[in-house]
Amino acid sequence: MEYLVPYFFEWLNLLLRWLHLIVGIAWIGASFYFVWLDNSLIQPKDPKLSQAGVSGELWAVHGGGFYNPQKYLNTPPTLPENLHWFYWEAYSTWITGFLLFTVAYLFNPTVMLVDKQIFDMSGHLAIALALVYLVAGWIVYDIICRFFGVGDAADKKVAICLLFYVTLASIIACHLFAGRAAFLLTGAMLATIMAANVFFWVIPGQKTVIKTMRAGGSPDPVHGQRGKQRSVHNTFFTLPVLFAMLSNHYSMVYNAPNNWLVLILIMAAGAIIRFFFVARHKNKNNYLILVVGIIFLLIPIFLIAPPPPQKSLSDHIPPNFSEVSLVIQNRCVVCHNENVANKNIRLDSPQAIQSQMNLIYQQVVVTKQMPINNATGITDDERLILKRWFNTNNP
Repeated sequence: MEYLVPYFFEWLNLLLRWLHLIVGIAWIGASFYFVWLDNSLIQPKDPKLSQAGVSGELWAVHGGGFYNPQKYLNTPPTLPENLHWFYWEAYSTWITGFLLFTVAYLFNPTVMLVDKQIFDMSGHLAIALALVYLVAGWIVYDIICRFFGVGDAADKKVAICLLFYVTLASIIACHLFAGRAAFLLTGAMLATIMAANVFFWVIPGQKTVIKTMRAGGSPDPVHGQRGKQRSVHNTFFTLPVLFAMLSNHYSMVYNAPNNWLVLILIMAAGAIIRFFFVARHKNKNNYLILVVGIIFLLIPIFLIAPPPPQKSLSDHIPPNFSEVSLVIQNRCVVCHNENVANKNIRLDSPQAIQSQMNLIYQQVVVTKQMPINNATGITDDERLILKRWFNTNNP
């Protein structure tokens, strides 16, 4: 049964990834909806609603029905017994994400976290640094927010400090960890901040308000102000986090020279584009902001574009299969053999190599995602051998 362990491990990875995606959609969907709703409310025309404390309302049609959400600036006259809380989406997303990170990265840190050409360290040290990176992100962020407080002036100062911190954190990650892990960890750090905002500030603040109301008191408005501030930060973090999560499928970005700059520019583009849509909800169509976001997105596209290939006569000379087999044996079989068949793929026989020709070409030559973080040290010349092998068999 031991041979089935990698197989079932891959299933665990797949199901966790699926679950993480499901709850993540729920969280992002709720976040985007409430940001849109909050910025789309209008002053109620019915004086009774205004007298009752309704600061804004909206009429909408969806799914064959009409909806009339209303927002109370302070508290409703009568607090209902049944209130819907929006927090399980955030908690579930972070928990499933951390479990997936554990399965995919922490269980094999020397391959997934470490690139000795970037920073030579042990697997245990890599795990410790990764966990410290996640926790430190929240601590620094929270200190910044606490120090400056809430309000328009404070929010601008917080935004500037966060820009500097996220930039510094991205540089540190890309100089400590393998590129793929650095991008993922930076996204995970922001996602940790988002979930911690809900856990430590948004939900406790709401509970304090409700507890005060039930006791007949008047709640301190600072709880709502803090919750609003953290929720706004969360919505601007969303697109950068999504990019960081998706980036691990595209080695061209995380393996690029100065990959930290690529990461910062694209995350900044995501935050700027999100800012445009938030402003658009308020009927403020500042397309210059959108153009700036697109420019930030275009810069890394041209920055890391590959140079023209240097052709030589040997590019078209078919390699002997023994050359191909030697490359696979030295660089790939360690993870794709009878005992350890990652992704349920074996490359420990000539027949297996031939049967996986297309996949080998795609993963090793085209995307260069394999070997992961180039843990086995494959060279450009060896990739060229595999390229010539594929081209010979696919004229």
